[in-house]
Amino acid sequence: MTEETQAAETPTRAGFVALIGAPNAGKSTLLNQLVGAKVSIVSHKVQTTRAIMRGIAMAGVAQVIFVDTPGIFQPKRRLDRAMVDTAWGGAADADIVGLLIDAKRGIDAEVAAIVERLADIRHPKVLILNKVDTVKRDSLLALAADLNARIRFEATFMVSALNGSGVADLLDHFGKAVPEGPWLYPEDQISDLPMRMLAAEITREKLFLRLHDELPYSSTVETEQWKDMKDGSARIEQIIFVERESQKKIVLGKDGQTVKAISMAARQEISGIIERPVHLFIFVKVRENWADDPERFREMGLEYPRK
Repeated sequence: MTEETQAAETPTRAGFVALIGAPNAGKSTLLNQLVGAKVSIVSHKVQTTRAIMRGIAMAGVAQVIFVDTPGIFQPKRRLDRAMVDTAWGGAADADIVGLLIDAKRGIDAEVAAIVERLADIRHPKVLILNKVDTVKRDSLLALAADLNARIRFEATFMVSALNGSGVADLLDHFGKAVPEGPWLYPEDQISDLPMRMLAAEITREKLFLRLHDELPYSSTVETEQWKDMKDGSARIEQIIFVERESQKKIVLGKDGQTVKAISMAARQEISGIIERPVHLFIFVKVRENWADDPERFREMGLEYPRK
C-alpha cells in the first residue's frame, strides 16, 4: 500500500476542546502555543479573555478547534456574569474539556469550586497542570493525585505554556481523542475570529500592557472601520471606550503620547498577522456604563444577562 493510499484511507478527525480554568491559569498562552500563532490576548492581568476565542490546530489527520474561555471567577458585575456563563457554556458545548490548573497556585477555593461544578459535565475531561517548571516534582504528583481523586480525568498532562514544554504531547492526545469526521475549517486557518475583532483584541491587549493598574477593566475596543486600500494596505479605525472623562485622559496621555504608543504597538502586530501595511487610527470616547449596554455585549460575542 502506498503512503498516498494509506493517507486516503485514514479517516479525518475534527472536534472542539474547551480550555477552562481560573483567571491567569495560562489558557490564552497555552492556546497560542497549541495553535503555533497568536490568536488570543495574553496579559498579566486576570480576566483578559472576555468572549470565547477559537484557535485551530492540525494534529496529523485531526483538526482540533480549541476554545479559550474566559477565566471562571466569582462574578460581581453584569459583564462578569456574562463571562462566567460563556465559559461554562463553552465547556458544555465541547467534545472534550481541558481543565487548566496553575500548578504553583494549586487548589484554592476558586479552583475547588470549578472542579466541583466540572464533575457535572459529562464530556471526557483532561487535566492540564501548567507552570510545572516552577513547582517541585513531589508537589506536582500530589496535586495531580488530589485532583484525580476528586474527578475522573481521561489523562493528566504537565506543561509549561510559557516555554512550550509538554504541549506537543498534549496536542497529540487531543488529535487522537476528537471524533472522526470531516475538517470544519480550511487546513491553513488558525482562528475563526473575524479579523476586525482580532484587531480590536490586539489593541485591547496593548492598552492593558501599557496602563497596568491605572485602567483595570473599564475599557473596551471596537473596530469601527476596516478598509482595504488599492495599494494593498489596510486602513483601520478603532474606538477605545471608557466610562469616565478622567479615564479618557489616562488613555490619551500627555500630548496624546500614551494612545500613540498603544497605536504603534497594535499596528505593528496587526500588520505582522495580516502580512501587509496597516494604517491604524484610534479614537478615545467616553461612554458611561458601556459594561451594561447589550450592544457592547453582542460586539464581544457574549450573551447579555438580564439579571
